[in-house]
Amino acid sequence: MSANKPTAPPRVLTIAGSDSGGGAGIQADLKTMLALGAHGMSVLTAVTAQNSLGVQGAWELPAEAVRAQYRSVVDDIGVQAVKTGMLASPLLVETVAELLSDVGAPVVVDPVSVSKHGDRLLADDALDAVRTALLPLATVATPNLDETAELTGIKATGERDMCRAAEQLLSYGPRWVLVKGGHLPGEAVDLLTDGTEQHWFRAPRHDNRHTHGTGCTLASAIAVGLAQGRAVPEAVRLAKEYVTGAIAAGFALGSGLGPVDHGWRTRA
Repeated sequence: MSANKPTAPPRVLTIAGSDSGGGAGIQADLKTMLALGAHGMSVLTAVTAQNSLGVQGAWELPAEAVRAQYRSVVDDIGVQAVKTGMLASPLLVETVAELLSDVGAPVVVDPVSVSKHGDRLLADDALDAVRTALLPLATVATPNLDETAELTGIKATGERDMCRAAEQLLSYGPRWVLVKGGHLPGEAVDLLTDGTEQHWFRAPRHDNRHTHGTGCTLASAIAVGLAQGRAVPEAVRLAKEYVTGAIAAGFALGSGLGPVDHGWRTRA
């Protein structure tokens, strides 16, 4: 009598850039997906030369390469959630938006514009495409305060500003917005809202400068939760728990900013 074949874990697709240093980008996404029990797949949008000191170079892939990777994965394997990261240019933002228009699975949009080191990862003229083409497809959008300011013009310095900015972001069409307040002084606080419900997530701030990859990791963890069938607030809560632990365990690498530890639970 043959043994039952194992069932496939939840399938999650990341559409993002590569970080050669392994701390952020698709490398962080795939590590997060594995750590949380999902099968991660990837569509590369750009290749960066990147290490603990910053981004030394970036090369965007042609739109047809992005389209071919996506069709290859989605048409054969299928996806239960998608996460987008570095999309670089208006053409790639529009290409990805067109591909996701009929995906039929939750989409987490991390509107990456600047790296942890301050390197520009999204062309200025791509912001409009993010607002008008990509955000309307998002189940959850996860901007940090800098990205929120670029998208809305609201520079949040406190929780009231975060509420105003979230309202503006929701007007672009995502179902939920998670405004990440990690850049504010004091306690780390994030706001999740769909315009009706508000959920505030508060976590102690860890005295650890090695936080490269935090945003990619959080968005990917949320995507895994959604692929597992969780409601958005629950997916975000569990993702926050995972990321908080990963930040606490972040380690030095090279001579600059080290990454969060995606495998912290296996090493705990």
